[in-house]
Amino acid sequence: MQAALLTVGDELLDGDTENTNATWLAAELSDRGVSVRRILTVPDDESVIAAATRDYSDSFDAVVVTGGLGGTSDDVTMAGVAAAFDRPLVENDLAREDIDRTLEAIAGDYPDLDVDVSAEASLPEGARPLLNRAGLSPGCVVKNVYVLPGIPSEMERMFEDVAGEFDGDMASRFLYTEEPEANLIERLDETRERFGVKVGCYPDRGAGHNRLKLTAEDTAALDDAEAWLAENVTLAE
Repeated sequence: MQAALLTVGDELLDGDTENTNATWLAAELSDRGVSVRRILTVPDDESVIAAATRDYSDSFDAVVVTGGLGGTSDDVTMAGVAAAFDRPLVENDLAREDIDRTLEAIAGDYPDLDVDVSAEASLPEGARPLLNRAGLSPGCVVKNVYVLPGIPSEMERMFEDVAGEFDGDMASRFLYTEEPEANLIERLDETRERFGVKVGCYPDRGAGHNRLKLTAEDTAALDDAEAWLAENVTLAE
């Protein structure tokens, strides 16, 4: 499975908010063997969201969109996703029931909370609702596009409900060496060419070593590449 991540929010582009959602989702998907091929951040602009969603939906097996759900004027993600598939936004019964239950449960803590429940519960027509068990705004699934909240705690909880729908055959191996990165180039290139695996070298200044990452779908090739590198690179103890 190949996936793309689309994170939405002016605050991300302005640098006001760190994009931890992209890093967290990429790690979760990679752990499930999914190959994450794109990560894109777009502004709170319905037409831009629609264009990116449409493009990624056509190009990848799955798309995860985060951010811009709710009732404020800049929360246009759901409208953008609906526009990507030429669908109207319609009130979803399951989403409304869940929002009503949540509002009832928190009424004592937020007596003056004013929520447009109908707007909050509106999803692209035909979408599968994803209930927000850690907040208010629902997400949804439209075709191969998963729309999740931008608040990290809500996004992570909602992802748990669909995590089983993401799987792939990619696997990785890790080795660590104190040899300088420049000295490793020829051996890493040979590993890539000989075994047909993806090879990455990532310096860790704090730990004082380089992390070598081998990735492929063929686990036998990974085993062979790992064994060859272990014989030809001085590994850190």
